[in-house]
Amino acid sequence: MKKALVLGASGGMGYAITKELSKRGIMVTAFARNLGKLERLFADDSNVTIYSGDLFHIEDLDGAANGVDIIFQSANLPYSDWEEKLPVMMTNILTTAKKHSTKLAIVDNIYAYGRSGKNTVETAEKKPHTKKGRIRLEVEKLVKESEVPALIAHFPDFYGPNAESTILHFTLSSIVKNKKSAFVGNQRIAREYIFTPDGAKAIVTLSLEEKAYGQNWNIPGYDIISGDEIINTIREITGYKKGVSTITKNMIGCLGLFNQQMREAVEMFYLNEEPVVLNGEKYEQLIGPVPRTSYREGLKETIEHMRLVQ
Repeated sequence: MKKALVLGASGGMGYAITKELSKRGIMVTAFARNLGKLERLFADDSNVTIYSGDLFHIEDLDGAANGVDIIFQSANLPYSDWEEKLPVMMTNILTTAKKHSTKLAIVDNIYAYGRSGKNTVETAEKKPHTKKGRIRLEVEKLVKESEVPALIAHFPDFYGPNAESTILHFTLSSIVKNKKSAFVGNQRIAREYIFTPDGAKAIVTLSLEEKAYGQNWNIPGYDIISGDEIINTIREITGYKKGVSTITKNMIGCLGLFNQQMREAVEMFYLNEEPVVLNGEKYEQLIGPVPRTSYREGLKETIEHMRLVQ
């Protein structure tokens, strides 16, 4: 791979993928709508070319994809736009990839797995019980029915530098300001998170393997960890002493009466009660050990980044 295009490069995983590609000496076109944010993130990186555009304008995608070998799709949309816009967005990306004869590496979540529980493998039958899980599965079918060589990487919830649209960022954003904070879900239940630089290393390494295309891949996090353990680790790192309350499903439901995004988030709350934990053996058999940064080190790096940019 000599040149790559990263869609959604201003987001958490897109930022991490762009930095990982650059670190490996690969030229990158960083694509997102917000030009100012792209400049702030990548202006000092000589391996990165900034491209401000709209994924729903096929001519923008066409211009950005000129001369690239692989497109990394890490862009996302607000929950409320998924049903109407996510298939359209993916169709535009597939059309562009086919026109330019590029490969496609897709960042995906775990929603299509539904209530698959712990030790979820790629061959598990996908029976999503939520609307958003069904939409993700429909988009996956679009990809597999296309003629584009694509790999789909499933990740648990993200956290890391610049990963702002995440549930852990919600907790951390108040902590770095030394304000009272809150944690989404039962703090005693252990679930899985992935540090975005680890996820970026994994998907970039996969993208360089011909055998990886035409398949789904699970990229697990470091381990499962409870909210209590996360908060205690943060206290040890920062000396934070204020209380951290719990946000329940009912509380999100009440917020949903006034906020459409909160209303859409309610159905995904099951992941806080019945965590899905990914099995990464398939990746390990092809590549080797999955990149895994300890939660202590990952949270420390994330907090340091947040303090720099606040």
